[in-house]
Amino acid sequence: METFEEKYTVCRSEVLRELSRTLESVDVKALERLSEDLFTAEKVFFVGVGRVEMALQSIAKRMSHLGIDAHCVGDVCEPAITANDLLIVGSGSGMSLFPVAIGRKAKTFNAKVVHIGSNPHGDMESIADYMVRIPVRTKLYLKDEIDSCQPMTTLFEQSLLLVGDILAKIIIDKRAIDLKGLWQYHANLE
Repeated sequence: METFEEKYTVCRSEVLRELSRTLESVDVKALERLSEDLFTAEKVFFVGVGRVEMALQSIAKRMSHLGIDAHCVGDVCEPAITANDLLIVGSGSGMSLFPVAIGRKAKTFNAKVVHIGSNPHGDMESIADYMVRIPVRTKLYLKDEIDSCQPMTTLFEQSLLLVGDILAKIIIDKRAIDLKGLWQYHANLE
């Protein structure tokens, strides 16, 4: 019988292999386009639900540390979206009701909409200007999705957060941002 430590070692290795395979499969050209759009937009909005929303909130916070005017849809201090802004919709399936509806609404204001997800043929296909694909298993179990030993859509949520952090690191390097200097933007009422 396996000890807890042995089980942890096996699970850790499985998860890291999945994440590595997934991050190697991300649409890098679309991610590069997103990195450019982050700095040309006046404001950047993020929307998702559940654990995807939490990953997007983390990404929004990090982008605000980098000087991007970032907001999460539904926050009490959320400003109005305009044609000069960008909405990032996180949805693995591309069919989650609330994010899809917000994407449609943003288009009525002529905002640019980017979908980060796995399914390129969901409802977001007709809404988004383009997609950053993280091709992992969704509830749809599409043929070309990367399978996971983890429950439900865990691999998507983990990968989404890591893609956001990798994107932040690329922006830091490209703009030669001083890492120590970023602390001035960190919350200080803690």
